[in-house]
Amino acid sequence: MRSTLVIQSHRSPLPYRWIDRALESVRDWCVLRGAEYRFMGDELFDSVPESIREKTRSQPVIATDLARLHTLRNALNTGYHTVVWMDADVLILEPSAFALPDVPCAFGREVWVQHDRHGRLKSYKKIHNAFLMFTRGDSFLDFYADSAERLLRRNKGSVPAQFIGPKLLTALHNVVGLPVLESAGTLSPMVIRNILAGAGPALDLFVKRSLQPIAAANLCASSCDRGELSEREMESLIDTLPGNTDVHFGQHP
Repeated sequence: MRSTLVIQSHRSPLPYRWIDRALESVRDWCVLRGAEYRFMGDELFDSVPESIREKTRSQPVIATDLARLHTLRNALNTGYHTVVWMDADVLILEPSAFALPDVPCAFGREVWVQHDRHGRLKSYKKIHNAFLMFTRGDSFLDFYADSAERLLRRNKGSVPAQFIGPKLLTALHNVVGLPVLESAGTLSPMVIRNILAGAGPALDLFVKRSLQPIAAANLCASSCDRGELSEREMESLIDTLPGNTDVHFGQHP
């Protein structure tokens, strides 16, 4: 039986140069950990039923959320013991500190800091699918993939953002308590700007609400797509973060 396979995917060409640096950080981490690495293009969607591809044609991220589950399941069926998905915009900050947990499956942690509708700073704590890990013999991947596909087939009209990703996972987590890899985090635009500034209230709240310092971060390329962050800011962040997480994330209790 083969050991560990890490899968990433993105359309080509990459929309931002900094994504290639994030991909490189994952490839380097795979070498360090002795994991096999695979990058996929549009062939990722080959396993998605045509009816769902048509329904999500204007929302390819939704199709990607399902395609990654099928791809991971197929990899387990071909003999891998452990399969891992990381979004293309995940940056490994501390390769030596980022380790796969000894659990049947695991998901990333999202502590999203932004202003609420009253202008107050607030954190929203969920789990995310930018990092996914499943092992051979665990039943959750089959349940998750089948439930996600059923929800998409039953949904009428446009599909809500994160419908079968963080929203579904967080709902399931709130009921059954899924294993969470706390070191696989997410950085919101406000937190990123505070990191670049060296300090700030959004970063303070992020640290307070995080159970431990993160060793990998989903940088959310969609923040650049929406104009919330510039490509130059993301480049500066990548120049700043790796190897300096103690400075920027503080010491957690």
